[in-house]
Amino acid sequence: MEQIFESIINSYLETKVGQSDQFLNDDLSKQLREIILLLFQENQLKAAGIGNNAKFLENKLIRSDFIYWLDRNHNNVYENDFFDIMDEFVKYLNRTCYSGITGYEFHFAYYDKGSFYKRHLDQFRDNQNRAFSMIMYLNENWMASDGGELCIYHENSSQIISPLNGRCVFFKSNELEHEVLLSYNPRMSVTGWFKTN
Repeated sequence: MEQIFESIINSYLETKVGQSDQFLNDDLSKQLREIILLLFQENQLKAAGIGNNAKFLENKLIRSDFIYWLDRNHNNVYENDFFDIMDEFVKYLNRTCYSGITGYEFHFAYYDKGSFYKRHLDQFRDNQNRAFSMIMYLNENWMASDGGELCIYHENSSQIISPLNGRCVFFKSNELEHEVLLSYNPRMSVTGWFKTN
């Protein structure tokens, strides 16, 4: 995994957006995708909102995806396999980049047909412990016509990233505004944040 971690950090240093197209292997991607689909069928996904704590609210004009927080307490072997990779990545970040990461949080994100998330920044105004954002896509056989791209806004340009299966995207949470463009097919990912104190 260290070669993949290194490729993410190298591309991050070059462009402010780290990427790898093989972060999650096909088997783990498949298992995580099946978990999301089962959660969706069982109505266990919750409508996502904006803001945090008392400022949390649902606004379908800004964001229309559904989420489910991952947790080791679920005792799901595939969630725990994912967390094992995250633990290794945190060790790598702290050892090679002195990033001071002390924790993380991740959720499944499910964008049904017709869903989107308007332009936003990942860091809350009243809580700045989100240091880096990371998205790992779980979309098998995704086509350009399916939409659902991640659009990242740089100072004088924008960057479009297709949500292809196994692809990972990594960037600073307080630095780059971004949005999820309209999805024409169900779009799945694991999305989360590496946190500092």
